Amino acid sequence: MPDDHASSTGDAAEKVAQLRAALAAAEARIAALEQIIQDLRRTRFGQSAERVDPGQLALALSGAPAPPPASNDNPAPRGRKPHAERRRNRGRLPAHLERIEQVLELADRRCPCCREEMRRIGADTAERLDVVPAQLRVLVTVRPRYACRRCEEAGVHQQPAPARIVTGGLPTEALLVQVLMAKYGDGIPLHRQCQILARQGIQLDRATLCDWVGQACWWLRPLRDLILAHVVGHARVFADDTPLPTLERGLGRTRVGRLWCYAADDRASCGQGPPAVAYVYARDRKAARPAAHLARFRGTLQVDGYRGFRTLTAGRRDDAVTLAFCWSHFRRRFHKIHAHNGSPLAAEALLRIGALYGIEREIRGQPPEVRRAERQARSAPLVQALRPWLEAQLDLVSQGSALAGAIRYGLRHWDGLCRYLEDGTLEMDTNSIEREIRPVAKTRRAALFAGSEGGGDNWAIATTLVRTAILNGVNPQAWLTDVLERMVRGEVSSKALHTLLPWTWREAQHAAAA
Repeated sequence: MPDDHASSTGDAAEKVAQLRAALAAAEARIAALEQIIQDLRRTRFGQSAERVDPGQLALALSGAPAPPPASNDNPAPRGRKPHAERRRNRGRLPAHLERIEQVLELADRRCPCCREEMRRIGADTAERLDVVPAQLRVLVTVRPRYACRRCEEAGVHQQPAPARIVTGGLPTEALLVQVLMAKYGDGIPLHRQCQILARQGIQLDRATLCDWVGQACWWLRPLRDLILAHVVGHARVFADDTPLPTLERGLGRTRVGRLWCYAADDRASCGQGPPAVAYVYARDRKAARPAAHLARFRGTLQVDGYRGFRTLTAGRRDDAVTLAFCWSHFRRRFHKIHAHNGSPLAAEALLRIGALYGIEREIRGQPPEVRRAERQARSAPLVQALRPWLEAQLDLVSQGSALAGAIRYGLRHWDGLCRYLEDGTLEMDTNSIEREIRPVAKTRRAALFAGSEGGGDNWAIATTLVRTAILNGVNPQAWLTDVLERMVRGEVSSKALHTLLPWTWREAQHAAAA
């Protein structure tokens, strides 16, 4: 009997332990699902900014030991008031704009007292910004034919017809660039452009504009390839990708294509090279895609935690490619948790990472050697203290929780996260490339999808040229119009295409103006 009682007691204890384990697993699962719901709600209805008041984070710690000085990676610049006044441009309108004077004369310039003619002693002048709505016009090309009355065998002489981007088509190069800029620069899809043209009496089908875009991008493809080669030849490259739904012809549905984005930008470390960004369309997100695009790359690749980028290092024995991971992606995981439940642990992680970003703001725009020295003196001790703290917290939280996942993410990518400490030319995150993906997202929301894989390729070509021009302070519409006109006239050979790159074109324009 005592043995039976002990056995039943052991079985009961075991069942209680199993029930507790099942309850803990269920609670962890519920917490994970609630986190997913919160993330979806925030994505759909919440603000996109990840700013958090350091004071609120300190309160969330509820008496915990003081963390390093708080800072945020996206604060308002120093000296700016919380509620800055609206920007005004009165009296500072650009000098290159045409001035049209409207003189408001008196109806009667005789003195109301003595009726003598009054003299002008001055004038008050005020400027207002006006607009003339864009208007279409027709360029008529006349080619006179000439013949000799005496020499019939000489035949008829006539200037040859100028070449066109769209053979036998209506658009000039300027109109083609306008269509490209409206869609890929301003996010106006082609069907809305057709509606805009219809208001001026030009009835065009969307398929016609698609054909125009395709033919213009066929001419511009070599220029995109040159920009991609310029980026890949850089020693430090940012890389990321974004979805681009693509219509599958004949099936009436879309598949998830990808736009791979690569950028080179050293302006934050006083680099003198021109910034550039290149996009490449691919059918999927396989690791073979960036491996093919970056086959000739040698240097440091700044990326997020996508595992496909690791194939760039695993397949090479010469250590020609190293990966530097993004602190912003690491921080974002804690921010989502804190936004969901106000976790004190997440709050302290945000404060610790925010202190690193505070140092980065102070040294932005400094030479690489200065940045490296400051990071070694100030950031490295904070990073060294962060890892054992993360490891200690990992033992205290549920292993299936979002907090554990965030901590494991950081520990798994630790070497790449610390790489920026050793190189003053590297950035702490991949925000440079994420800024170049936002315009793609804006255009994607308006257009919904690419009409075909060829349309996705055109998307990549046009966006490369528009965004690279903007990065270099070049008006993309003026630049692309001049480029297409010179290309179609045959003024530039394939070996001289580099003279059409936006930074080279800009210097040539400045030299011509001088």
